[in-house]
Amino acid sequence: MSAPTYKRVLLKLSGEVLMGEQDYGIDPAYVARLAEEVKAAKDTGLEICLVIGGGNIFRGVAGAARGLDRTTGDYMGMLATVMNALAMQNALEQAGVPTRVQSAIPMSSVCEPYIRRRAERHLEKGRIVIFAAGTGNPFFTTDTGAALRAAEMNCDALLKGTSVDGVYDSDPKTNPAAQRFDEISYTKVLNDNLKVMDATAVALCRENSIPIVVFSIREDGNVVQVIAGKGTQTVVREPKEKEA
Repeated sequence: MSAPTYKRVLLKLSGEVLMGEQDYGIDPAYVARLAEEVKAAKDTGLEICLVIGGGNIFRGVAGAARGLDRTTGDYMGMLATVMNALAMQNALEQAGVPTRVQSAIPMSSVCEPYIRRRAERHLEKGRIVIFAAGTGNPFFTTDTGAALRAAEMNCDALLKGTSVDGVYDSDPKTNPAAQRFDEISYTKVLNDNLKVMDATAVALCRENSIPIVVFSIREDGNVVQVIAGKGTQTVVREPKEKEA
């Protein structure tokens, strides 16, 4: 597979990666390390937007399972993503990278509201844009929010940084014989119910021909490696898009 040529990408991070080695919350040192990774990727000339989950602080589905109203739980989860976005913005700006946070839930005291044209202008000016609060609606995950923003921003790819190094046919944490895919179609991911992203997000990427690149964010320097088409990763896209 030849190296991809990306101009603009959306990087989706799970909230859990911000915990570092902690059991909960935000590890500033680890966030600073992630910020350096993102900065190194930006320094290659790439335009980058970010979406960060909120699972390190609060997860709506888990709250609903404990008796909390699902809608209320999802809104609490959206607020958690804003906290994570502000933490990442702080780390990026300390690293010298101009950054803007845009929230799907307006909260003008702490960040900008989501406005697509303004976000595009920020990217054109060399700023990183962090999209917070998901889609602004309950019952949608931050994966779906990431796919939606990637489509709106005309991104060349959606990079999903996780704790595993790609897409497997079963959970590699519980099945040592799990097989990793180098490339797989959106349709197979959906038909086999592989846990890449939620089905709505995968379908949205398929409809807009946005490749999903799944890789491990926990390996130092991996963001730049993946953008260059190197390192261990899985690319989700239709076979007809496969490069010669």
